[in-house]
Amino acid sequence: MPHQSRVKHHRFARDIVLDAVRWYLRYPLSYQDVVDLLAKRGIAVDRSTVFCWVQKFGPELTKRTEKHLRRASVDWHVDET
Repeated sequence: MPHQSRVKHHRFARDIVLDAVRWYLRYPLSYQDVVDLLAKRGIAVDRSTVFCWVQKFGPELTKRTEKHLRRASVDWHVDET
């Protein structure tokens, strides 16, 4: 199995960290919910660790994904039916 790239200075693989942050930002989950999801996949993480990941990587992840999101128009019209 090839060695997975790790987020610099972090114990967990990059994919695990990014998935945890993505889940927290995308869905209405608490830090404990994210920990429980990771535990179901066999990954033991503390919720304070998830909190640190969100604080550190959340803004960058948000910045990189905002340009790909389709914005709803501020103008809207009601049809007569």
